[in-house]
Order: sequence, then structure tokens, then C-alpha cells
Amino acid sequence: MGNNSFISIKGARVHNLKNVSTKIPKDKFVVVTGLSGSGKSSLAFDTIYAEGQRRYVESLSSYARQFLELQDKPDVDEIRGLSPTIAIEQRTASSNPRSTVGTVTEIYDYLRVLFARAGRPHCPQCDQPVTKLGAHAVSGEIRRLIDETDLVVLAPVVRDEKGVHKALLDWAAKTGYTEVRHNGLFMSLDELRAMRRSKEIKSTIELVVGRYERFDESTKLEEEVTKAFDLADGFLIVYRDDTGDDINYSQRLTCIKCGIHLPEIEPRIFSFNSPHGACPACTGLGTKLEVLPELVMPNPRLTIAQGAIKPWTRIAGNQQHNMNVLEEVAKTHGFSLDVPINKLTKKSMDIVLFGTGEEEYIVSGKNSIYEGVVPSLEKRFRETDSDYVRKEIETYMNTVTCPACDGKRLRREVFGIRFGDRNIAEVVTMSIDEAYEFFRGLISSIGGGHKGNGAAKSKGSSSVLTDTEEKISAQALREIAERLKNLVGVGLGYLSLDRAAITLSGGELQRVRLATQLGNDLSGVIYVLDEPSIGLHPRDNDKLITALKSLRDQGNSVIVVEHDGATMDAADWIIDMGPKAGSFGGEIVSEGTPAQIRRDPKSMTGLYMTGKEQIPVPKKYRRGSGRSLVIKGAQEFNLRNVDVKIPLGLLVTVTGVSGSGKSTLVVDILSRVLAKKLYRAKDMPGKHKEIKGLNELDKVITIDQSPIGRTPRSNPATYTGVFTAIRDLFTEVPEAKMKGYDAGKFSFNVKGGGRCEACSGEGLIRIEMQFLPDVFIECTECHGRRYNNEALEIHYKDQTIADVLNMTVEDAAEFFRDQQLIHERLAVLKDVGLGYLKLGQSATTLSGGEAQRVKLATELSRRATGRTLYILDEPTTGLHFDDIKRLLGVLNQLVDKGNSVLIIEHNMDVIKSSDWIIDMGPEGGAGGGRVVAEGTPKDVAKVKESWTGKYLKSVLKSSNTTIDRLDNEAVSKKSSATAAAAVKRVRATV
Repeated sequence: MGNNSFISIKGARVHNLKNVSTKIPKDKFVVVTGLSGSGKSSLAFDTIYAEGQRRYVESLSSYARQFLELQDKPDVDEIRGLSPTIAIEQRTASSNPRSTVGTVTEIYDYLRVLFARAGRPHCPQCDQPVTKLGAHAVSGEIRRLIDETDLVVLAPVVRDEKGVHKALLDWAAKTGYTEVRHNGLFMSLDELRAMRRSKEIKSTIELVVGRYERFDESTKLEEEVTKAFDLADGFLIVYRDDTGDDINYSQRLTCIKCGIHLPEIEPRIFSFNSPHGACPACTGLGTKLEVLPELVMPNPRLTIAQGAIKPWTRIAGNQQHNMNVLEEVAKTHGFSLDVPINKLTKKSMDIVLFGTGEEEYIVSGKNSIYEGVVPSLEKRFRETDSDYVRKEIETYMNTVTCPACDGKRLRREVFGIRFGDRNIAEVVTMSIDEAYEFFRGLISSIGGGHKGNGAAKSKGSSSVLTDTEEKISAQALREIAERLKNLVGVGLGYLSLDRAAITLSGGELQRVRLATQLGNDLSGVIYVLDEPSIGLHPRDNDKLITALKSLRDQGNSVIVVEHDGATMDAADWIIDMGPKAGSFGGEIVSEGTPAQIRRDPKSMTGLYMTGKEQIPVPKKYRRGSGRSLVIKGAQEFNLRNVDVKIPLGLLVTVTGVSGSGKSTLVVDILSRVLAKKLYRAKDMPGKHKEIKGLNELDKVITIDQSPIGRTPRSNPATYTGVFTAIRDLFTEVPEAKMKGYDAGKFSFNVKGGGRCEACSGEGLIRIEMQFLPDVFIECTECHGRRYNNEALEIHYKDQTIADVLNMTVEDAAEFFRDQQLIHERLAVLKDVGLGYLKLGQSATTLSGGEAQRVKLATELSRRATGRTLYILDEPTTGLHFDDIKRLLGVLNQLVDKGNSVLIIEHNMDVIKSSDWIIDMGPEGGAGGGRVVAEGTPKDVAKVKESWTGKYLKSVLKSSNTTIDRLDNEAVSKKSSATAAAAVKRVRATV
């Protein structure tokens, strides 16, 4: 290979990299692996991607560069062979609730154009087709009807409205009209004008524009049709004399029968980010904040007089007046404010919560109405300018599905426009698997095809397209189908296009972005990905590997930071970082093809790939405490009324393919029920009948991958609480005592203390980037150290407070060995594989897996009750085989103390090490939602319907085979050694 065939790196020293030099083959599938903190991301993202991005920005015009922050050059001597670089990271989506899978992938943009150009309008209420006809077309239709019967052309000038409409009728008489139809009866115009009518009664008046006898060949028909349309704002009615039926025509998209007006069909009416398309009730969010009565009155044993209405005791305002009005309401409606609210009748509670309408009460000599607690809070929430009041009221509110659009985000009129017999809401709520089949079927029906396999017509696409619709829609259909195929190809077929991006895990969002890149058909690009296999069942991982190879085969270099064994086996080249983490890592231990890595005895990864090192299968599984939680009738999302028994006192893993219902069962139902019972949390649990055994627990700790903080102020030291003890230690230094420094002097959050005021103790300066995300750069005053000179003059064991924050967890644990509290908390962080993190490392730089392990370590350092349930969502994220072995050791310690651990996981090493498995499936989305198998790993491995069982059977068999082989090798070596010793003894004797 020539020089252009490699990315050549010389002397990389970013973070913990130790002058690393390497040549990475281009246009190959390359995996960078190693222990957590060994330098994988430093090499792949902070060196290769960062330099590629810097060069790209540098190549732009000076005008474009003013909107972008020019990145510092990575600490590297030289990088050659760089192409344009694109990073597809784990980071979660922006907090914008308007982003969906459809908008992120741009599929929704194609759908909007498709429905606007080729959609067929129907009335959303009566489901009848709605047509938009001109006067010429309507005249032709009427001429055909004249051959069948006598007709009357009517202009509906008044439609079910109150009033006598004198001015209108006088104008009609002067204009020359002589006949009308009033409320279905034909009469002369003069007769109607003379009729005594009440202004309060609704009526319908239709002017007779023309009468036509059968076979009439009048030349004025089109002129009179035009006149009728003009009179009635685009509507007319044709009355058939033979049947007495009316035929409605409209120049606008309006259902004459229901009176529902459809807007002009254009792409913007299908956008929930546009006022033309967004549901007016929820402004296109699909959800609304609503006050919940149980949060307003959390203590049912209190009386209203004692303060049962919590917001009235906390939010400043005219609460005394409200109480005075409520006293009058209680007298009028016969209930007492001195009775506990759980003793009030439902009618009385409804009055208290929702008011008495316009009914008036005299209070302090004035007429007052009682709005009710809920309406008054919601009104104040909408109208207040106070952030404090708004945040306080939010504590009594919860997010609910918008009742106006049923969570579909769009105006109801839009749902009447269909393509392929589906409206746009029905398309985006399908699973991506279903949507792909639907569009393949439509393409098949027009005799087309696309880059995928030949398409058979799907069940959902029975509607036949007209020739015009086919021509208009063909290109958009192929583009949509191709993008859906890419999403299916990366294992996301269980998602729907309307799924909010903020609800996706880091791994799911990364695969969404990967699918988008696959559809872009770029070549000559370096793609850098961060653990794309996160959240994938082994069955779906094969699809992901195929997608990554497809990206490579388009002529790109694919560099993946990954720990997954199957991905490494499929790679063209592996770079193994290590040998340890943090300051003990930063070197390339081994590099080469997968076969070369396996043969290298220095590679820890190679040892695990060959099975010489492994996470052993437990010799026996625990039996537990005999107690259990039983979830009855779980029906949220795709769960099919399932009953699940979760034994306590065990390490229990919930498994299944992506989208099978694991998180719904554990997080949306069980975790929320426990949080509501134990901590009065306000998140509403998913739909279920009941959960038995809740009294067996006194504590639940849910540890997910959400950030531990969203600003540079948050870090592992502050989150775990160890920084408080460290600051107290610095106040005990004699010099600090002499100067009267308290703990605030060593806080970077206290104004006027020891923090650097130029950056407010963040160490970074925030730069607003207009239409781009904010950028943080190092503070020029303190150079990122956060503190002023006074605070930095104090030393503990020759180290300043800034030096301590810059230590790794491993170094700090050794440094504070004589401080028991600090050392123990840092030791737990080290035990969960985070010894390489710096104490002061910004929370914004931590991956989801790292954030989760910081939370886990924090909880492990607290006193366990023996009746605690720990719930973890994919704790192996970002962990090497060796890190997983250590994590399992920590989790087993928790269980051995009598606690229960419940894990959602795909990693086979964790699954085979579990005491009990609950396997959901068998498929994702609509094909899942059932318990496929449950029991010990050996039990689940026997269930043929279980995908997890299939892979588990292979893993258990492989583990046993490897153990037998290693034992035999040991016996063989021992036998050989014994034989050699015997020969040696014989020779010595001779």
C-alpha cells in the first residue's frame, strides 16, 4: 500500500496518549478497543476526528468561520492521509421535544411533500372523499344529470344561522331572485320576506339560481353555476326532482355534509412545527402539561382548613380570598372544610378541584365566582411572568397526551388527506418495519423497484394509485423506502417515525444517524463511531455489522470504538489500547487483523477473544429469599397483558431483542410504581392492573444513563459527595485556619469565595454561537483551574485544590489513603471501572455509560438496607470484557448483602452470570410484548422460541468447552512436566 492508503499518526499525546504513532489502513473497517479509559476515544475522536474537523473549518471562508469556533490543534506531531471526517457519537439528542425519528432522518420531509402532491382529501369526520371542482367541471356533471331528471340549482347563502336576514333577502329581491328554499321547503322569495320569524331561531336559506327540466339544453348553465358559487362562497347544491336528494358541490376542499373545511393542500400543513399544521391545543407537541389532583392534594388525611390544598400554602397570591370564596361554596353545596378530604364525596371534591362555573357568591360584599383549584392553577401557569411561580406550579403538573389531536401533533383536518389509503399520522405511528413493507408494496404496485430486494405487495397498501399519482410520487416513494431500509438494516425496525428523539437512548440515536449517513451515499469519508452496538441484542448486531461494512464498501474508512466481540471478529483491523486505564494506559498494546490480535499474548482483548481469559459461568445459581414482586396485567405500549414474577434477593436480568418491551416493563411500570409508593414521585406508571409484593422493599434505586449534570460545574467529585469532604480537609490546613478560610473558599460555586470570577468557577467561558450549539473555551484568567490565587496558595500534601480535581480517581484514592471516608468512596468508583476519570472532569464530557457508573458508585457507597432494589439499564455500556468482570463482582456483592438487582441487558456475559432471566419477545414492536422464557440461564437456553436462549445456549456451550480445553491443556502440561522429571531422575541414576 502507498502512503495514501493509510491514516498515518505520529506522536499523539492527547489526554493520556503516550506519544502514540500508528498507521491505520484506509477504506477498511477498523475497531479501536481496550479497557475503559485506555485512550480509545482520545485516539479516535480527540485526535483523528478533531484534526479532520479542524482542517475542514480552516478551509472555509473567513465569513463562514466567524460562525464557527476554530478548534485547537490536537497535541500530535503529524497526521497524514486524513479525508473529511464525520463523527457519529452516542450523545443524546438536543432537548427539543419537536425532533422525531422522522425529522432527524428527513423521512418526514419527504412524507410531507408526498401527501401534499399526491394525497387524496377525505372528510375527517364522515370519511367521504372531498373534491375541489371548477364551474366548468360541475356544469358538465349537471348536464349528465339533466338527462335523468328535472334539477334545481341552489346557492346556500345562509347555513343553519340565527336571524331573519332581512338585508340579504331585500338584496336578493332587488337583484332579481324570486324563489328560495327555506329549511327544506320551496317558496317564493316574497313569501319568505313576509313570514314572521324569530331572530333566535336558526334557519337555512338557499336561493334558486336556476331550474332545468329533463333534457334541457340551456346555454346559461355554466354561467348560473358560476353565479351560485360566487353567492355561496364556493358552494352549490343540485336538487334532484325524481328522488328529492341533494348533491353538494364545492370549489373548496370542504365537506358539505359536515361543514368541515380542509386547508389548501401544501407541505406546510403537514408540519407540526408550522402554525399552519400544528394542533392549536398543544402547538404541535402532542402533549400538554396538566394539573394532577393527587399532586395538588397529596395528603388525604388533612382537611382543607389544615392546608390540604398544597399550592395554596406555597405559592404567593390571593390565596386568602380563594379560601373565603371556598367557604361560601362549601356552605352553599353542603360540605365542610374541616373534614379530611378522603371523607368528602366525589361531588364535593369535584367542586373543590374544578369549580362551579359561573355561579356567583358574595364575599366581602362583592360578587365572586369559584374557578376551582385545577383551572386556576392552569390559568396562572399560562399567564404568569414569574419563572418561580411557573416552576412551582409545574411540580403539580404532569405531561399528558393532548386530547385534541390524540398525541398526533397535527390539526385534525389534516388526517382526512390520504395516500395509499393511509393518512400521515397512521404512517408515522407504524413501526419502521411496517412502514418499510407498506412503501415497498406501493412501489411494487406501480411496477417500480428500488435498491432493496424485489418487493411483494404489502397488506397495508391495497389502494391503487392513479397514473398521475404514480408519476408524482415515484421518486419520493423510492427515497422514503431506501431510508426506511437503512433504519431496518441497523436494527431499528421496532421504532416508529413519530418517536420523539429525546426518548431515544444514545445507542439508538447513533444508529439513526448511521442510517442517515448510509442513505447519503458519500465516499472518501472517514466515519468515526462510538460503540454503535449499544442496546442491540446479539441477533440484531449482525444487521449492524452488515451496515458498517456497507459504509466501508461505499469507499469510506470506518473507525469504530467498540468492545463487542462479534464486531471485532468482523473487523479488517483492530487497534488494542492499554495496557490499563488512565495514566497506566494510553499505549497501543497490539494492532493487526483479528487473527493477529488473538495470537498476541500481550493483548488482553486477544486473550478474551480466544477464551484464555473469560468471565466464568457461575458454578451454581442463588435461590433467592423466596420473596418476589409480581406484576399483573402489564399493557403499556406493546405489552400484551403480561404477568411477570420477579424473584427478590437475586441478580435478575430482563432480556429480549430491541423493542420487545423490556424498558416498558421495568422502567415505565415497575420503577415508576415503586418511586410513587416510596418517594411520592409524580411520573405516572404505565398501564397495568397491580403489583404484588411492594411491601418487601423499602428502597428502590434506578440507575440510568442520563447525565449527572448539564453544565461544566457538575463532575464526579461533586456528584458522589466526596468533594465536600475534600474541601473540609483543606480548611484544616494550618495556613487556611490562620487566614480564616471556610469550606466556601474552596468551592467553585460560591460567589466571592475562592473561585475565579472571570469564569464564575467553571474553568471555561461559554461562547454563544448564534444558530449553533454554545461552545466552551478555557478561561484565560485561571487557565481552566477554576480558582483564584488566594485559594491556590493553600496546599494539602503539596497539592492545591485544583491539583486534586485534576487527579484521576485511581491517583486520588492513593493520595487520600489515610482519609477513610474519601478513600472508600473513591475506591468504589475505581471498582466500577472509573479509575481513569479525573475528579473534576466535566459532567458534559461523560458518556451515558460513564454517567451511569458514577451513579452506581454513589449508591454503592451508601448504606444498603438489605431490602433495596437496584434497577440498572444496560450497565455494560462502554465496558471492556475485563471491566464487565469487575462490574459483576460489585453487583454480586450487593446481592450477597440481601439486596435485589434487576438489570436490562443484552450482554451475554452478564446474562449467563445472572441467577434468573426474564426474556421478552419474541420480536420487537408489535411482534413482542410477551414473556418468552424465564428461569435460570440453563432453563432459558432450552427454550426454542427465545432468541436470547439461542445465543445463550451457544455461549454456555462455548464456556464449558473452553474450560474443558484449558483444563486438558493444564493436565497435559503437568503430565509432560512429570514425565520429563522422571526421565531426568532416571538419567541421573544411570
